[in-house]
Amino acid sequence: MALPIMADGNKPLNCSIERGQVPYYIYMKLKALKATYSLLILFFIAIFLAFAICTVNGYFYPMKYKEKIKEVSAKYDISAALIASVANVESSFRANRVSSKGAKGIMQLMPETAEWLCSKMGLLYEEDRLFDGEYSINLGGYYLSYLSSLFENEDCVICAYNAGQNKVKQWLSDSNYSTDGVTLTNIPYTETANYLKKVKINLSFYKNKYK
Repeated sequence: MALPIMADGNKPLNCSIERGQVPYYIYMKLKALKATYSLLILFFIAIFLAFAICTVNGYFYPMKYKEKIKEVSAKYDISAALIASVANVESSFRANRVSSKGAKGIMQLMPETAEWLCSKMGLLYEEDRLFDGEYSINLGGYYLSYLSSLFENEDCVICAYNAGQNKVKQWLSDSNYSTDGVTLTNIPYTETANYLKKVKINLSFYKNKYK
């Protein structure tokens, strides 16, 4: 390592350390110090990268309402990862979100859909409670479970959550969109096709978190 030294205030002297210019034991100590310094730099870079990855994951894939999601998953026999993925795509876990179409809460349920779900579940429907995170997750989790009983394929369940069960049934009965009546080979709604892609990307993350 070269360290310029100003001998007369103007002319720098070359003071690079070379083996043979200093005693061997000093040379080895300096060499070890350099190696330690390099390792420390690598260590702090690794810490920074780990922190950055955790921060990014926490921002894009929040783990909010984890215990409630696990509870609803067990109660209705539906994948916790799927509930979390739908919640994140629908609202980024924002309990106060209202869509342009009028869907409300974390699971973005339309009031009429939520009321219908409550009637099936034997629950009192309270529209204001759609902004209650746990209430929304309970209804949304039940809805996903209900859709899973209608469709064998998970992709169809996800599409039905977005486009409605009747639309997905129509697509499955149309040879332009399904060859076997069980899976979709083509999705006519761009919004639903994009929605499916987003949920599946989330699933790849949340499946590792909900094991």
